Amino acid sequence: MASESHGIRRAPTIHQLTKSAGDIENVIGNMEFARYTVYIPLTPDNQPLPMEIAMQTVETEEQQQQQQHVSNSMFTGGHNCVTRSHSKKIVDSGASHPRTVAAAEGSFCEVPGCGTRMMTNKQGIDMFPCECGFRICNDCYRDAMGSTGDGVCPGCKENYRGLDESEMALDTQPQSSKLEKMLSTVVESTDFLMKVQSNEFDYTQYLHETNKSYGYGNAVNGNRDDNGGGDSGVFVEKKWKPLTQKKSIRAALLSPYRVLILVRIVALALFLQWRITHPNEDAIWLWLMSVICELWFAFSWLLDQLPKLCPVTRAVDLDALHEKFERPSPNNPSGRSDLPGIDVFVSTADPQKEPPLVTANTILSILAAEYPVEKLACYVSDDGGALLTFEAMAEAASFARIWVPFCRKHEIEPRNPESYFNLKRDPYKNKVRPDFVRDRRRVKREYDEFKVRINGLSDSIRRRSDAFNTREEVKVLKRWREDNSDEPIESLKTPKATWMADSTHWPGTWTVPAPEHLRGDHASIIQVMLDPPSAESLNGNESDGNSMDLSEVDIRLPMLVYVTREKRPGYDHNKKAGAMNALVRASAIMSNGPFILNLDCDHYIYNSFALREGMCFMMDRDGDRICYVQFPQRFEGIDPSDRYANHNTVFFDINMRALDGIQGPMYVGTGCLFRRTALYGFEPPQLREDTGCCSCCFPRIKRPATVASAPEYDIEHIHLREDDEMNIALIPKKFGNSSLLVESVRVAANEGQPLKDHSSIKYGRPPGALTRPREPLDPPTIAEAINVISCWYEDKTEWGQSVGWIYGSVTEDVVTGYRMHNRGWRSVYCVTKRDAFRGTAPINLTDRLHQVLRWATGSVEIFFSRNNAILGSTRLKLLQKIAYLNVGIYPFTSIFLLVYCFLPALSLFSGQFIVQTLNVTFLVYLLAITLTLCALAVLEIKWSGIELEEWWRNEQFWLIGGTSAHLAAVLQGLLKVLAGIEISFTLTSKSAGDDVDDEFADLYIFKWTSLMIPPLTIIMVNLIAIAYGICRTIYSTVPEWSHLLGGVFFSFWVLAHLYPFAKGLMGRRGKTPTVVFVWSGLIAISISLLWVAIKPPSGSSDIGGSFQFP
Repeated sequence: MASESHGIRRAPTIHQLTKSAGDIENVIGNMEFARYTVYIPLTPDNQPLPMEIAMQTVETEEQQQQQQHVSNSMFTGGHNCVTRSHSKKIVDSGASHPRTVAAAEGSFCEVPGCGTRMMTNKQGIDMFPCECGFRICNDCYRDAMGSTGDGVCPGCKENYRGLDESEMALDTQPQSSKLEKMLSTVVESTDFLMKVQSNEFDYTQYLHETNKSYGYGNAVNGNRDDNGGGDSGVFVEKKWKPLTQKKSIRAALLSPYRVLILVRIVALALFLQWRITHPNEDAIWLWLMSVICELWFAFSWLLDQLPKLCPVTRAVDLDALHEKFERPSPNNPSGRSDLPGIDVFVSTADPQKEPPLVTANTILSILAAEYPVEKLACYVSDDGGALLTFEAMAEAASFARIWVPFCRKHEIEPRNPESYFNLKRDPYKNKVRPDFVRDRRRVKREYDEFKVRINGLSDSIRRRSDAFNTREEVKVLKRWREDNSDEPIESLKTPKATWMADSTHWPGTWTVPAPEHLRGDHASIIQVMLDPPSAESLNGNESDGNSMDLSEVDIRLPMLVYVTREKRPGYDHNKKAGAMNALVRASAIMSNGPFILNLDCDHYIYNSFALREGMCFMMDRDGDRICYVQFPQRFEGIDPSDRYANHNTVFFDINMRALDGIQGPMYVGTGCLFRRTALYGFEPPQLREDTGCCSCCFPRIKRPATVASAPEYDIEHIHLREDDEMNIALIPKKFGNSSLLVESVRVAANEGQPLKDHSSIKYGRPPGALTRPREPLDPPTIAEAINVISCWYEDKTEWGQSVGWIYGSVTEDVVTGYRMHNRGWRSVYCVTKRDAFRGTAPINLTDRLHQVLRWATGSVEIFFSRNNAILGSTRLKLLQKIAYLNVGIYPFTSIFLLVYCFLPALSLFSGQFIVQTLNVTFLVYLLAITLTLCALAVLEIKWSGIELEEWWRNEQFWLIGGTSAHLAAVLQGLLKVLAGIEISFTLTSKSAGDDVDDEFADLYIFKWTSLMIPPLTIIMVNLIAIAYGICRTIYSTVPEWSHLLGGVFFSFWVLAHLYPFAKGLMGRRGKTPTVVFVWSGLIAISISLLWVAIKPPSGSSDIGGSFQFP
């Protein structure tokens, strides 16, 4: 990323402008120039251009210069700061390829010295008269054919086999010179460019204009006659096919499952009724505590089980998606992709806990995804503003030039280089290309060098900064000596800045904190790492990639942007939710993809077709009512036994799939494809028509004035009544004062609609409307993007309240999804055959408990907020409301669970049980409840496809988390509600353990936390109670064996669930910190003594009584 020098060289003289205008004037003022006049005689190919042609050429050159300025500059700014662009050359993108310009403007004649647009048919499709694929224009083709008609191809030197010239687009026109053709092309494109510059976006007019070059279309001009060109039989009418299919679970599994739920509900009701009517008079306090806990457990089970009544599975048809959006058709003769754009968000905050190499691998998997390159953009949010992350992303952008073409050429899966090169299966299986071994060896070597550079960035930045800081100190000291200043030398202090490679200060966070360079005090930064690609595919050649043959591979790369939002003291930056909203606004200005995919920095794309599968749901019939498509989370690096239920398969494969049959799954923070207009707070289109309320942005506005429901595609064509215009004036209050952002809302809404190619699709866009190339970025656009990510922009707006990610909870994901469902949207759960995304999870016990603590704390916040499902609207379906209600209530189960885990020990200490006697009725009810629970578990395992061990691990960690993290979450939530104490959470570490020889080294690391005290105390107390109960029963004159068996059985039930927790305390070699046993032993002894004091064994009032061990 070194800055380019601006020097003066001799023979020839070259001026490279990379500095300010003042520097250039100084350089030019000191130079002497020789003036040359070159006279070129007028020829048919050298004619003076008219003024409008010359002006058009100048405007084109200015646009190219602006685009080059954007790609080579880093933009910074913020509150009360001037937006500046700094010359930073990050990486040469595909635009530097010698064929990029030709590909961006179309295919051109390959005859040396020609350069004219190649020949096309009447539909605008390129024609190749020779099988070798040599591009040639009409004039050169006629010259090659000659008068005899048996010409030779200039490419392969073989005779032409003949061409049906009736299909040639210009055959019926009189032959004209190349200059006239160029003039006609420029004049026709002038009106279109002026409309683009005036910010008009009219799909209808655009399609009408493309009839001139792309043949006929049925969207506008449907009354063409035969003389208008084109044969109506060129494109065969294709049968409409759905993109997705919804399948219900087999009745042989679902019907017994529902019957068993009903049976267990009845059994629970009868059991609780019997328990209430048959108290234990000898230990009424024990009976009362157990009944209260059992009532709550039954209620909690109902909240969890009822939403599972309607599980479904879904399937997609990728071939139908390709056929509909990427095949030539009357409305898309060129066959360009008509799919909408996707903006991918990757969030990171701390390069120490989230290693840059992990983030870089995620970025590389996104850039290599199987989605139209020109429709894909990746935004990296570095909320820490670290130079380490910035330079790691620059290295990733450079390595992507060889990694992405390699993946496309050899169909590599997965497209995360770290995961791919660490695969334990044979990498050469099903690979038939003879150059695969050579290419793989080269890319592997490049990746190893890439990893070394990434790992060395931290030391490199430190050494560089130390060197520059030392130089600055020497300069200050030298200036002090030259000035003979009376200022003491101790006062000469220079800031310990963090320096970039081009000898400039890093505008973000410094390694040594300084004012305006802290983690919570730094400027906004936007850097376009990879430029927006051209619209046409761009193949490499044999020399590209240093011996890698890329002649048949598209070498374009998606746009990659590094973003750091501004942070200043005194502003609430709202953690991850605030960073995501900043990306929403910046991406709306720069690319404005109608759909947004958000990924954590450690979640990479494992299935390169995952984006297409998600788009099948969005583009299918009724897809405009889908707010997001949630993919299941899958994890790597989990120990084979999954000791702490890190895979969480019960939730992702049972609960989420069941919710898909109601109103849709919850949003779980990552791996989610959003509709941008749903994030903006709008309502689904069908709902607006039914309720008469257009959206939460335009309350009570009629449908023609809304953003998301208007069938027209031009803002100027919308006619508003007087009251509607008053509501339109409130848009800045909702979205902010950026006019570009407000204008982008309607465009995103229109582009995100499904194709209107079926009578059942009421709100849709015409086919072929998204085949136009993307407009290039310019400095004013980047400056506006800097403006919308400033810390002050959200003031007095609805960002975080009803727009974007919702603030006020550490689990902003659940709240954001709840708000969308509450407005009437529905979501979809997309389970792919090959995992869509994979990430990492904390396998260490302490980190896992802290993760669960954060989730449970967010649930408590939801329960005590207006996002409680009890307050949900009527648009939220009943079972969906129950599911969201369970999200807010489940942490409170920890209170009853903690008490219930101590009941067996209290029973053994007291010699009593929760029932008077273990009679047949109690045992029958207990057996019925247990058997129905086991049967339900078996059926859930059958229709979900999970393993029995995974279900049991989930049950074990439910008790471990319930007696530790959930209980702490309830206490923290109550403190926040009652005392106003804010909750802080620890970022989950994504770094691997230090032991490189053991893949699961983190599993054995013990880190003390107070969350371990309750479950460890339960273990100690129950073990002591079992020993005490056995001794007392054996030496008792009248032994109560039934009470002993009941207490020991339930104690073992508790200990069996806590076994993974106890095993985790042992570590790798069975070592546990002394403090664990000290605290647990003291608490266990205290509880035992307290019980003996309350009820002495022998009836004595003294502590201990007359009890003696035999």
